[in-house]
Amino acid sequence: MEATVTKHILTNGLLIILKEIHTAPIISQWVWYRVGSRNELPGITGISHWVEHMQFKGTEEFPNNVLDKMISREGGNWNAFTYLDWTTYFETMPADKIDLALRLEADRMQNSLFEPHEVNAERTVIISERQGSENEPLFRLTEALHKAAFTIHPYRNEVIGEMDDLRTIQREDLYQHYRTYYVPNNAVVAVAGDFDTQEMLTRLQELYENVPRGDETPQQEQLEPAQTEEQPVRVEGPGETTYVKVFWHVPPAVHEDIWALTVMGSLLTGPSSPNIIGGGISNKTSRLYQALVDKELGVSVGGGLYSTIDPYLYTVTIVVRPDRTAEQVAAALDAEIQRLQDSPPSQEDVSRAVKQARALFAYGTESITNQAAWLGYAEMFADYEWFEQYLEKLSTVTARDVQRVARNYMRRENRTLGFYLPTGNNG
Repeated sequence: MEATVTKHILTNGLLIILKEIHTAPIISQWVWYRVGSRNELPGITGISHWVEHMQFKGTEEFPNNVLDKMISREGGNWNAFTYLDWTTYFETMPADKIDLALRLEADRMQNSLFEPHEVNAERTVIISERQGSENEPLFRLTEALHKAAFTIHPYRNEVIGEMDDLRTIQREDLYQHYRTYYVPNNAVVAVAGDFDTQEMLTRLQELYENVPRGDETPQQEQLEPAQTEEQPVRVEGPGETTYVKVFWHVPPAVHEDIWALTVMGSLLTGPSSPNIIGGGISNKTSRLYQALVDKELGVSVGGGLYSTIDPYLYTVTIVVRPDRTAEQVAAALDAEIQRLQDSPPSQEDVSRAVKQARALFAYGTESITNQAAWLGYAEMFADYEWFEQYLEKLSTVTARDVQRVARNYMRRENRTLGFYLPTGNNG
């Protein structure tokens, strides 16, 4: 029997979503905030990610040097992620130890200290993280592609932020960002696992009901103008490996074409999870794997479609074989896309692509941690009903739908085509 999902909104605007699952004595809590790199202005790029780091630096009740030990001692694990549209924190604990996690998240929603010495220490950590990324060819290529694909929308910025901003953001900037967005009316608390719904709801009300509602959070209103011509990007740098990476503009997650695009992606590059917590399923039956890897043009190929508030991207990444060129790979890629645009795939191909997408989706919703994640994740760009309808919507996609979205979105003028060309110098 399918577990029921309970939703409740507190008077301060906090959305609580609960799902009882009694398969194991485990509870997972995720707290989601509607803030990410999408909410950042020039001068403070990377601030959402930095605030996430500061949330692990302690409050008066939960000091920095005891937090990790407390969770580990009780047999739990925890982490956090910042992305384009959201920041999230989770703890998965033995069921009888979950109250520690509940108290911790309620406390750091409002009482994180942002000690100046911790801010400065974290600046060093994040700058080092950024420098490490800059040594990675794919990061350099991806960053250049985002800058070319988006001219005004904040999706053009990497979540980690610009180096100049990381050097100049101050403690007051971080604390203001925290106080603006870490408010109950901008948050979702999602809990799944071995508990009684009414008891859990009562406990969360005790912890959160008196947290003051915040002002309405500033909204991102810059719409990216339609791209009218192909944007070519060439990045040269150290290394031995050539990469081809391509972005096509696609609609937001709530658009009806997303389901056909998901099936198209499964057909072209293999299934990709719409959530950060996906799994791995072989893509060896995908068209681009057969056209590029099997024919010894590429070492590997992958693709992804992301669930976002605003229009974002379908991406394809190809590692080029050492004895081939980026141009040869791009030509083979073009031929496969043209084939899909010229004639719809067979029903057998569509059925297999849907089956693979469904399998990956099921794999990514098995554990209690993942089920708890989905409760809040879907609320970041749509609502939980989006998740509940996912499999049904996929099953309605036809071969003509796949051909139609390939024609509409996989046009050259709608894409940003990137080559990473190694200089062979690793110094």
